[in-house]
Amino acid sequence: MMCFHGGNRRVYNRLGGPSTAPTDSSKNQKVCYHWRAGKCNHYPCRFLHGGVPDPSAAATANGSGSPKRFSDDSGFSGPAARRGPNYKNTRVRKTEKVCTFWMQGQCTHGDRCKFLHSWSLGEGFALLNHLDGHQEFVTGICWPGSETLNSGSRDGTVRAWNTSSGECVGVVNLGGEVGCMINEGAWVFVGLPNVVKAWNTQTNSDFTLSGPVGQVYAMATSDDLLLAGSQDGTILAWKFNALTNNFDPAASLKGHTRAVVSLVVGAKKRLYSASVDHSIKVWSLDTLQCLQTLTEHTDVVMSLLCWEQFLLSCSLDQTIKVWVATEDGSLEVTHTHSEEHGLLILRGMHDMESKPVLLCACNDNSVRLYDLPSFSERGKIFAKQDIRAIEVGPDGSGLFFTGDGTGFKVYKWAEAEAIATS
Repeated sequence: MMCFHGGNRRVYNRLGGPSTAPTDSSKNQKVCYHWRAGKCNHYPCRFLHGGVPDPSAAATANGSGSPKRFSDDSGFSGPAARRGPNYKNTRVRKTEKVCTFWMQGQCTHGDRCKFLHSWSLGEGFALLNHLDGHQEFVTGICWPGSETLNSGSRDGTVRAWNTSSGECVGVVNLGGEVGCMINEGAWVFVGLPNVVKAWNTQTNSDFTLSGPVGQVYAMATSDDLLLAGSQDGTILAWKFNALTNNFDPAASLKGHTRAVVSLVVGAKKRLYSASVDHSIKVWSLDTLQCLQTLTEHTDVVMSLLCWEQFLLSCSLDQTIKVWVATEDGSLEVTHTHSEEHGLLILRGMHDMESKPVLLCACNDNSVRLYDLPSFSERGKIFAKQDIRAIEVGPDGSGLFFTGDGTGFKVYKWAEAEAIATS
């Protein structure tokens, strides 16, 4: 099993009935350029208005040998002879951009609009809900229990949501921007300016952990350690004390020269940290010492993800780099994937067929979904503003969440059987 750390599919079947018109063997076996652009008004046209015929599909069901006729993408299903000589194909080629007027409920073009009237492209996943209530960007999402989902925002609040009804069931005002939020078991940790707040959802106990300088942008846990990356480039560690049921200061990891914005724990008790200083550092969780500094990115390294034996990193330099360990244990780049925009967040999960999927938030208000390890595109998700948080649900749930300046959305991968029958 591969491990990560860190719309129902619709098939439009527009098949027309079998045509009784004889085929024109003299027709040029080339697709009409003007038909592709939706501008051909010639009837008959000496070029094809469709794909190149498949000889294997030439016979009809009754074995007469007459070819079946498939309707084109215009939505009409009758034989071509029913269309007048002035017929013009009105197929609209969609651009991969959401219609601004549709967002506002004001688009009058309907299906003929060249922009998308949807928040996503792709098959196998669907939007379940959009939960709003925050006044600023959602910067953290976590699911500490089966009945409650938590979201944190730059508006200084943490909201609790009922996972069955989607209703907000509680709001905590923390008095400072939420930079990040994670959970480990019953514990919920929230990164704020100069402190980390810790809540135990089972005992209702809470603690304030001091020490960070500036905003806390990233956190991670490993066994009984809590780690937090702060604005001054320091990584602080606290150790859980079972006797006092509290967290005691354990270490301060220094090395980054600017803010630490991502932390992830990998195999062999390694901690990886990403920073605004364009570097990634590898730390030993046994000694809490830096083992290696990676400097191949040329801009801010925004997010890290451990997948199997690989480390993935994304940056504002518009690349995702895949790192692998060499014989001496050091990391080197084995693959670089390039995007057209800067990258903000990486998350990994499995779809309902247990296939690994990479979720990448870009700074063009979108999320790309890729198969791993091929980086074959599975789909895209769009938003009105930058997506500042992505989180995945419990293993096997197929759920994932995206947070932006309007709230956060809940998506779900469809079951394989549902995809096949939709």
